[in-house]
Amino acid sequence: MSQGEVIVRFENVSFDFGIKKPILHEVSITVRKGSKITIMGQNGAGKSTLFGLLTGAHTPEDGKIIMAHGLSIAISRQVIPREEMELSVREFFQNMFPTKVYDIDPRIDKVLETVNLTADHDKLIKTFSGGQQARLLLASALIQNPDLLLLDEPTNNLDHDGIAHLTKFLQEYKKTLMVISHDAEFLNAFTEGVLYLDVHTHKVEQYVGNYFDVVAEISARIEKENRKNALLAKEIQENKDKANFFANKGGQMRMVAKRMREKAEELEEEKVDVRKEDRTIRNFILPAQEGLTGDVVVITSFSVLKNHKPVERKAKVNLRKNQHLLLRGPNGIGKTTLLESIANGTAKGVTIAPDVIVGYYRQDFSNMDFNKTVYEELAAVMARPYEETIRTAAASFLITGELVNTKIGNLSEGQKGLVAFARLFLLRPGLLILDEPTNHINFRHLPVIASALDKFEGAMILVSHVDDFVNKIRIDEVLDLAK
Repeated sequence: MSQGEVIVRFENVSFDFGIKKPILHEVSITVRKGSKITIMGQNGAGKSTLFGLLTGAHTPEDGKIIMAHGLSIAISRQVIPREEMELSVREFFQNMFPTKVYDIDPRIDKVLETVNLTADHDKLIKTFSGGQQARLLLASALIQNPDLLLLDEPTNNLDHDGIAHLTKFLQEYKKTLMVISHDAEFLNAFTEGVLYLDVHTHKVEQYVGNYFDVVAEISARIEKENRKNALLAKEIQENKDKANFFANKGGQMRMVAKRMREKAEELEEEKVDVRKEDRTIRNFILPAQEGLTGDVVVITSFSVLKNHKPVERKAKVNLRKNQHLLLRGPNGIGKTTLLESIANGTAKGVTIAPDVIVGYYRQDFSNMDFNKTVYEELAAVMARPYEETIRTAAASFLITGELVNTKIGNLSEGQKGLVAFARLFLLRPGLLILDEPTNHINFRHLPVIASALDKFEGAMILVSHVDDFVNKIRIDEVLDLAK
């Protein structure tokens, strides 16, 4: 396969999840060897589904997917499935191949070095932090040495060093690359083209250029479409007004009125469907538990991992209502473990005041029941579940119509994130614990979420590696676990 040669072609490909859930409709796109492409689109538009069609996990309902002879494809998944958590590092990587690989150990060392991670091959996957698991996911795709590398949210849970390391690797990457991510700066560093999935028309548009240029081009197009529609709407109204005026005159004037109405109908058809997939969640206030007094949470000590062993550290943190704490530290130091133990009340050296309602945004959403519907999951956090309140809250986070009755496990990762925020909205917590809340969330929503967290009047503990997001939130105290 020579550089620039077409290695994948979609010809009028259609795919849907049942009658009510069309994803792609008659999509035709090409992917050339050596290209680095970003997949864009709103949560639920079908970005991960597109990857599933490429890997063969999904089969098109109509149309054809033509691939170059012998093309190998590997995907770096968003999360490690629960059933793989009990595997050792060696077993995890061996699973990437259909037959036993006898020289797997040196290959593992090589890919772990590429993702800036060292690990004993007998160590269990479940003992790694979220950030380390993100590196393992990337390494599991790289060890296959594919012609086409698919990365699904590869920066989730990575710290600054991890993102910088990955960015440099992708800039220098010689093979073909397709990436789904909501990290705009990261994408712009290597993107040469964009595939844009429209959640309403179920079409895919192909653009050439870096990420920011394409975003600007799409924004300009939306603005132009809006202006054209505004002018047409004005002309349509004028024709309708004239038609009504002439119709009342009777006689010959009725023919003029008829022509005016026909002209108005023609103009209606000229209106373009302005893409609505760029909707952002509405501004919202995250309500806090009422009646909070004194210290909401007190941290006198905590445990971190140093050289894979727990080490006790002293601290002096007293969080009252309307105080926000940022937890810092590199991947693998134990941030997620600490947050989880605080949330479930088992953290030594951490005391939460009695009767404080704890709201926990967990990075893997495992504190939600994947077999429950969105409606059931939201109702479960309310003392008195009212259908109207639940549906209104869900709609505020773009979970509308049939999605409310969808099982959590069938949602995209981005939609799960929005449901998690809808839960916190209905819960009214006194203590809010947030573990990487930007993961999977469309970057357009992040300023709105940051604004709500900035104004949150309860106590808050936040972990996030996204500086741009953190900088929009009032932080009263920082606890650096590495110091």
